Amino acid sequence: MADKEHILVVEDEEHLATGIKYNLDAEGYRVTTVGDGPSALRILGESPDGVDLVVLDLMLPGMSGYAVCESLRATDRDLPVLILSARTLAEDRARGFDVGANQYLTKPFDLDEFLSRVRNLLALHSRRREMHARQAKPLSCFAFGNAVVNFETFEVTVADEPVRMTQLEMTLLRYFVENQGRVIPRHELLEKVWGMPTSVQTRAPDQFIRRLRKTFEPDPAQPRHFLTIRDAGYRFVAEPEEE
Repeated sequence: MADKEHILVVEDEEHLATGIKYNLDAEGYRVTTVGDGPSALRILGESPDGVDLVVLDLMLPGMSGYAVCESLRATDRDLPVLILSARTLAEDRARGFDVGANQYLTKPFDLDEFLSRVRNLLALHSRRREMHARQAKPLSCFAFGNAVVNFETFEVTVADEPVRMTQLEMTLLRYFVENQGRVIPRHELLEKVWGMPTSVQTRAPDQFIRRLRKTFEPDPAQPRHFLTIRDAGYRFVAEPEEE
C-alpha cells in the first residue's frame, strides 16, 4: 500500500486547524499541524521530501505566512502551497502569488472546494515528480527573443538586465516553453499549472500572461511570443517569423 500523502497545515487558530485536520484525515491524508512559521520551516527543513502540500495561513504570530512562503521558495521551487486567509483584497492575493503560492482561498471557505483544490494540487505535484523522474535531462536553460531563462536557478535576463520572477510565473513560462508552438486551452493551464479544477471560474491565466508579456515582449500590446488564439487559448512562439 502506498504511503499516505503528507499535508502540513500552518494555522494558529486552533479550532480551525483541528477542523481542517479532521476533514483531511477523513480523506485519507496524513496531516501535521503547527501554529507558527518557524515550526513549519523546521519541519520542511528536516524532511524536505516528506511533505507533499503546505496549507498556509497568512496572519501567523511573529512570522507572516508571506515570509514562510518566501523562505520555502528559496529552497524548494515545486512543493505546492495553498494559502488560506481572511484577507480578501486583490493586493493581498497578488502578494501571495508573488511570494510563490500556487493557490489562494479566502476564509470562510467551502469545504468541498477546499478538498477539491487539495486533490488537484497533490495530483499536480505527483505528475511533476513523475515527469522529472522520466526526463534524462530536465529543461534547465532556454533563450528566446532577447531573454535568457535558467529554470534551475530562477535567473532571468532580458536585454542583459536581470529580471525577478515569481515561482508561478516561472512554472507558467516553463509550461509554455515545453509546449511551444501548440495552442493551449485556458482549462489546460488551470489544471496543469495552477492545479485547479477546470470548472473554477478565474482570470488568473490571463493576468499572468499579461505579466509575462510585460516582462518579455518588446511591445506588450503587440505580442510576438505569447499569443492569444481567439476562442481557443494561448500559443508560445520562441522564434516569430519576421514580417
